[in-house]
Amino acid sequence: METQTMIAVTIFVIAYALIISEKVHRTIVGIFGAMLMIILGILDQETAIHHIDFNTLGLLIGMMTIVNVTSETGLFNFLAIWAAKKVKAEPVALLVALSVITAVCSALLDNVTTVLLTVPITFSITSQLKVDVKPYLFAQILSSNIGGTATLIGDPPNIMIGSAVGLSFMDFIRNMTGVSIVIFIVVEALLVLLYRKQLHTEPELQAKVMSLNASSQIAKPALLKKCLLAIGLTLTMFVLHSTLHLETATAALFGAGFLLLISYPQNEGMIAKVLSKVEWLAIFFFAGLFVLVGALVETGVIKMLAAEAIKITQGSVEGTAILILWMSAFASAFIDNIPFVATLIPLIQDMGAMGLSNLEPMWWSLALGACLGGNGTLIGASANVVVASLAAQHGKQISFLGFMKVALPVMILTIALANVYIWFWHL
Repeated sequence: METQTMIAVTIFVIAYALIISEKVHRTIVGIFGAMLMIILGILDQETAIHHIDFNTLGLLIGMMTIVNVTSETGLFNFLAIWAAKKVKAEPVALLVALSVITAVCSALLDNVTTVLLTVPITFSITSQLKVDVKPYLFAQILSSNIGGTATLIGDPPNIMIGSAVGLSFMDFIRNMTGVSIVIFIVVEALLVLLYRKQLHTEPELQAKVMSLNASSQIAKPALLKKCLLAIGLTLTMFVLHSTLHLETATAALFGAGFLLLISYPQNEGMIAKVLSKVEWLAIFFFAGLFVLVGALVETGVIKMLAAEAIKITQGSVEGTAILILWMSAFASAFIDNIPFVATLIPLIQDMGAMGLSNLEPMWWSLALGACLGGNGTLIGASANVVVASLAAQHGKQISFLGFMKVALPVMILTIALANVYIWFWHL
């Protein structure tokens, strides 16, 4: 048994190191590492499949499909131009307006999809106003991660925690949305203070943006109605999923299937196009990762780490919750929060089995730490990496240190606010 434990830990550590180094694509690391665990007999295929959380994968696939169909309608371009006109194309107010749209969309969709849709529009509007795009991109990265914190479906760590623990859509609304709104307001105020002197434009350029017609961006009105119907139906099922005794993955995949049924009942080309845009790399990475962590659970490594963590905090619920909040924030700033959360979920569950009475504060601490911690650096969350690569395509390099100088202090402030919230509301 000792040898198996050593092999499992070695494979896991090497996989983690490769994910951090980005020398090998993380999807390859996830799949190959998972298969290595099975081939070397750490766990069998049946047990490996048991560790793959279908609810997380199904929810992501369903939501990505709905968003891919919706992006065909021009809705997101409409929202950006509508917002720009509402604030009279004033650069500082536009920063706030685009941040609000990003945060709200990230709460209802996933944040990677949101930035894929909003960043190109940001480039379009800022180039017309001839203002520096970087403050807007920084604001959108921060907003997407804060918005994603607010709901069950906003950020993969929340999806994973909700699925593993059985927390419902409404549990997240009650426990995470309020604190996320407060944090968002504080961060926006800070960004406005920081960038207000940089963001100026000429009146004639503002007039040009004001002359754009938002409604003309809606390319397919009939399809948009179908998309809004499907999104409304899916969100209703999310809210009622505990009453209906349905998992969130079922709601998302039902919404996706319903939207494809009413939009493209026989159009094989469009169905293939929509499904090909699902982030399959992320889906396979998740599947491999669940198996890698499952191997640590099966060999008892997670149980051992849980015992050590309880020893450090002497079994105090308060101490453990605060430790998890800060540890997950700093870990998520420098490594992808998805593998980190996948490792910590069984760890916290084992703490419960060892006698920690009240686990609920731990889950909210982990969710807040992992989601907000992703704002600390350019590699902290998937959305950050996506924005940086989109910026590079437009000829704008976002440097690791340039982003960190702004983002890390903001992240520490948001975790301090989360700490106050956890202490007074949950402890």
